[in-house]
Amino acid sequence: MAEQAQRQPDGAREGQRPSQELEGRDADLVVVGRIGAAHGVRGWLRVSSFTAPPDNILGYRPWSLHVGGAWRCVQVEAAERRGEGFLCRFAGVADRDAAAALRGALVAVPGAALPALDDGEYYWRDLIGLDVATVAGAALGRVENLMETGANDALVARDGQRERLIPFVAHVVRAVDLQGGVIVVDWDADF
Repeated sequence: MAEQAQRQPDGAREGQRPSQELEGRDADLVVVGRIGAAHGVRGWLRVSSFTAPPDNILGYRPWSLHVGGAWRCVQVEAAERRGEGFLCRFAGVADRDAAAALRGALVAVPGAALPALDDGEYYWRDLIGLDVATVAGAALGRVENLMETGANDALVARDGQRERLIPFVAHVVRAVDLQGGVIVVDWDADF
């Protein structure tokens, strides 16, 4: 579940749409991380970043947390790198109990906080929901998610009957038409 910007041949990440259906003002929020366990007794929290590189999360503001079924804006008072994640302290979260209440919350930022991309670059959130078709016109399904495979990112396309993992690399992905809502791939429909 990463969310970073990369060139089309290498993939597309940075910011996933929250899994909950969002409406109105919340519809433009992009999930960039998740709150982990409380750290210490002074309200610090572990935060996992879904951005690549992970440090990008610290440059995005404002942060909203999904707590109790609703999004609430928080002010990051302090943050520091710790291992593969971060420790953060939020305004109004002064002790371990208040911090523990936030465990598991998604961290989101407005889509406008993400940097503009060059031609041929895409955010994962922009690809999710697009239809996938072969160059011959065969429908392969709709992009439900993307995943990192180590070698490259892959589109997870589902047509109701089956799931396909399609490499998001230049020799497979022939066109991405965001306006038309389709990704054209050079891929065998039976694969």
